[in-house]
Amino acid sequence: MLSQKSIKRKFLIQLVIASVTLIVIFSIILYNYIKISILDDTMQSLKTEAVMYIKNSKKKMPFSKRNAVNVFDTSSQCGTDKSSVVIRVDKKEDISYEQYEKEGKKYLSIFHIFNPIRSSYLKIERDVTGTDKLLGNILKSIVLVNFLTLFLILAYAMFLSETLLYPVKSITRRLARMNENFLEPIETQTLPDEFIPLGESINKLIDRIQNFVKYQKELFIGTAHELKTPLAVMKAKNEVTLMRERQSEKYQETLKLSNKTIDEMSSMISSILEIGRQEGAQFEKPVEVDLVQFLKDKSKDFNLIAKNVDKNIAADFEPHKYCIVSQPTLLTHILQNFVQNAVKFTPKGGTVHIKSRLVGDDFRIEVIDEGEGVNESDDLFAPFKRVGNKGGAGLGLFLAKGAADAIGAELSLKNRKDGKGAVATVVLRSKNYCPMDDDISSGGIFSAFKRDV
Repeated sequence: MLSQKSIKRKFLIQLVIASVTLIVIFSIILYNYIKISILDDTMQSLKTEAVMYIKNSKKKMPFSKRNAVNVFDTSSQCGTDKSSVVIRVDKKEDISYEQYEKEGKKYLSIFHIFNPIRSSYLKIERDVTGTDKLLGNILKSIVLVNFLTLFLILAYAMFLSETLLYPVKSITRRLARMNENFLEPIETQTLPDEFIPLGESINKLIDRIQNFVKYQKELFIGTAHELKTPLAVMKAKNEVTLMRERQSEKYQETLKLSNKTIDEMSSMISSILEIGRQEGAQFEKPVEVDLVQFLKDKSKDFNLIAKNVDKNIAADFEPHKYCIVSQPTLLTHILQNFVQNAVKFTPKGGTVHIKSRLVGDDFRIEVIDEGEGVNESDDLFAPFKRVGNKGGAGLGLFLAKGAADAIGAELSLKNRKDGKGAVATVVLRSKNYCPMDDDISSGGIFSAFKRDV
């Protein structure tokens, strides 16, 4: 049995109801058309017969005798029909018809004016029992055909629903067989046109899952390696120190080195915990954010950080406003990691530039430093990937990439064309655009946009 929520059930019910309605309407129209056509033919035949009878009788009978006809006794045979001349008190039209039943048979009579002066009418009575049976048989045939048609429609509807749902069932089976070790994309070329967007969306989700699993494995392996190495160094240093008695300065040196290593490990663990918090932030409810104002507010905080290390932040934001529906926490993760890296690699007295532009339909944020650049052939967003001789756990860009994947943004890290640093870019698609409250009165937000092309 099909459940109440079944699409197939709803499709079958709606199709059957629509089909039954159309069949009943069509059958009623068809039956009445046939009935009216047959009755019209019969009435036309009676009218023609009456006209011929009156015409012949007037030719054979003088006018004086015609007026003296005994209308109560006059009767004759006109073919298989019975004809008679009657006087009607209720003077009706010149031609009228009556349908009635007598002795188990059905008759149709025509009353045609015969003598207007005497109010006499020619009545021709025809037995239409056969015609009535014919109409009954036609009605039974129509009902039988309707039932057969409904059965065929139901069978075809079952077949059609299975055909329409086959791509969904195929995709469901493929997804049911998938796990983190078997993630195979769906072949969209074999799907109907209507299901291609669904297949592409699922493939994008599969790509994200594959990247997540890949990065998680790399993170676990990297974490084990990064924590194991300093622990091994600490143990070896302590064992060497304890092999024989030494001066207190040597013990202090060993303890200081151990503390430094512990601090580095603690920093790394904090970064790993940050990854966990970021994954939780992915479930944060998206809200409307004026991205330009958001960048302005964040740049003030970044400027304070840069000033503390004798560096500067230069901001240049366009357009005037740009609203998106997104998760501010994840946006902060991306910007914070990009700016922190830029400040770290920019020499003292240097300037980190933060820019935003609307390029076509893409909103681009650029963080430009004055460092030594990057090796573009490396996977810079891999976990524990360190650039240059600066300290750190090497998880900043990994965190930024995870946040970008969650909000559908694209990240890139390239060298500047003048070779004097690197450019970190965030691209946000316009599909996340939402109108500002004051855009309606100002004639639309795009009037304030300055597009770079």
